[in-house]
Amino acid sequence: MTGPSTGRRVLTEERFAAVLLDSDSTLVDSAAAVRRSWAAWADRFGVPAERLGQTHGMPRRQTIARLDRELDLGLDLERAGAVFDEIELDDLHDVVALPGALDALAALGDRAAVVTSADRTLASARLRAAGLLEPAVLVCADDVERGKPDPAPYREAAARMGADPAACLVVEDSPAGVRSGRAAGASTLALLTTTPREQLGEADLVVPDLSWVRFGVDARGVWVSARD
Repeated sequence: MTGPSTGRRVLTEERFAAVLLDSDSTLVDSAAAVRRSWAAWADRFGVPAERLGQTHGMPRRQTIARLDRELDLGLDLERAGAVFDEIELDDLHDVVALPGALDALAALGDRAAVVTSADRTLASARLRAAGLLEPAVLVCADDVERGKPDPAPYREAAARMGADPAACLVVEDSPAGVRSGRAAGASTLALLTTTPREQLGEADLVVPDLSWVRFGVDARGVWVSARD
């Protein structure tokens, strides 16, 4: 795995009012559980697995609505979504913290917010399963009308942190999440936990995972540096 690469802004030379972090595959390794959940849901509703397409980083309601349109399934979207939520909540046994996640949240303290495409119940359950403390600001799929890649989730998180989105750093692992952060006006740090580097080219800095960076807070705000 290769090391850091930089994009349009030099993050190590800036200070940020807040850091807004995605959860799944950024702080929490839930990739296997997510794959199993989608496979189980697809089997339950007669959806061919190969038609699932891109699900990572997108709210499940958007994915289910897309499948309903594309395959003319005639789903009761509320029921289909509730079934998926039940499946996910029953599958937490191998959800763990990703490298660097605990240190990052500890260093950031009240300057950190979590912004996720999961609903609040699932997001909280996965953070607990991974041994991570839930931050005071947690923006979930049920808090916004439009999920990632729309900028709404990160704009909402910045507002709750009392910060201008342009003064925030977004930490993501998916192209949809990076696009959401950029569209909100934030700087972006991308992780290679799920996505090839070439698909994250819009990010300002790309690193393998959070263990490759350090965060700190001083009188000027939050700083980030690459680990030696």
